[in-house]
Amino acid sequence: MLLTISAGYTPATDLGYLVQKNPGRFQSFALPFGRAHVFYPEATADRCTVALALDVDPIGLVRGKPGAGEAQALEQYVNDRPYVASSYLSVAIAAVFGSALAGRSKERPHLVEQAVPLEAELPVVPSSEGAQLVRTLFEPLGYDVKVQPITLDTRFPEWGLSRYAGVRLQRTGRLKDLLAHLYVLIPVLDDNKHYWVGDEEVAKLVRFGEGWLATHPSRELISQRYLKHQRSLVLQALARLLEADEAEAGDSAVRPPSAEEQMEAPLRLADLRIEAVLAELRALGAQRVLDLGCGEGRLIRALLDDPAFRAITGLDVAHRRLEVAAGRLHLERMPAAQKERVQLLHGSLTYRDKRLAGYDAAVAIEVIEHIDASRLDAFEEALFGAARPGAILITTPNVEYNRLFPSLPAGSRRHPDHRFEWTRAEFQTWGQAVAARRGYNVRFLPVGLEDARLGAPTQMGVFTR
Repeated sequence: MLLTISAGYTPATDLGYLVQKNPGRFQSFALPFGRAHVFYPEATADRCTVALALDVDPIGLVRGKPGAGEAQALEQYVNDRPYVASSYLSVAIAAVFGSALAGRSKERPHLVEQAVPLEAELPVVPSSEGAQLVRTLFEPLGYDVKVQPITLDTRFPEWGLSRYAGVRLQRTGRLKDLLAHLYVLIPVLDDNKHYWVGDEEVAKLVRFGEGWLATHPSRELISQRYLKHQRSLVLQALARLLEADEAEAGDSAVRPPSAEEQMEAPLRLADLRIEAVLAELRALGAQRVLDLGCGEGRLIRALLDDPAFRAITGLDVAHRRLEVAAGRLHLERMPAAQKERVQLLHGSLTYRDKRLAGYDAAVAIEVIEHIDASRLDAFEEALFGAARPGAILITTPNVEYNRLFPSLPAGSRRHPDHRFEWTRAEFQTWGQAVAARRGYNVRFLPVGLEDARLGAPTQMGVFTR
């Protein structure tokens, strides 16, 4: 199993400072499944190549384990693991090039952030889906990708191609980014991780996917394969990636639309929800409005456009979302009279908060489905019990409508962070029970174009007292 990385800048031998391995020495490292060797096939001022050769011991992988012996399946002893790039190579990258992967260089720290011409070669990678998967994974990251299919046997070309290919990647960028991409995507190509996957792997995926995975068009596929198709871990990872991506966004940054937003865009659901909420608030005569889970401030912006809403408060659990909202609302440049109408608060929807009392209406647009079902009672107490506004407007997806989204797989939720999605009957049952317990009346409205059988894509409950 081999990986080579070449640098083409001057002096190219600075690559040795980045990987912290001397070009003049051959080095060998013990790993749980074999040995890793580092050497330099070339090291000149114009071009330098570092090679990581992994010597996997297939017998050692099963020796001494329960079931090993005559009854053990033959493939445990005869397999492609010593030759084909896999999760073993990712482990070796982290073990041998750990400093470079973390972006550290003791002797040349300024090199870490320097974008340089880099080339990575993997002579043998699994490619059962063909060259297109390799391109799908690496081209969105800016790589020039070349894939060379490998025949089953050069002596018998009529046998056709194997499931393996050679891959060369070229890009001008930082070495730490290249290593992070390889660390995550090599196991994705193989789709057969050699070790147990748990919460620690979610943390690794989020750490090494920082800055690129949240916006990768194949992030769901990458997460599924990296986490061995364990759905609970995949949903956890996607939620953390999206949260991290939003936290990194600057005040003026444009967040790329999520899969849910892209799916709903043709229906104009985001706009229709706000229009429906505004219509109800005006009909109720509300002047003091609380936006729960305000996010980046879309509803707040619409409320500010109508002078009838005299006091507007946005609440969100994420500090960074509030900072983004303040930037997009231009609070710093807002006229004093306008600025006095709005405030942004950091807080949770599931805790009693006396700051939230005294409002004419509270709005939670597509928020409740992000709350764990076990916390709905706390949400009810905090909003309907402690805050107790005159009216409460809640919108949430109608799961029955999901089957009309062509890009949504059957049984899937619209967003990886949705803890649940209710049918119309389930939402009404919950809403009527809450209204009865808390002294509210409730009515239910469709939001968006209704299907005769499946209803509208969004449902809204309007609670009044």
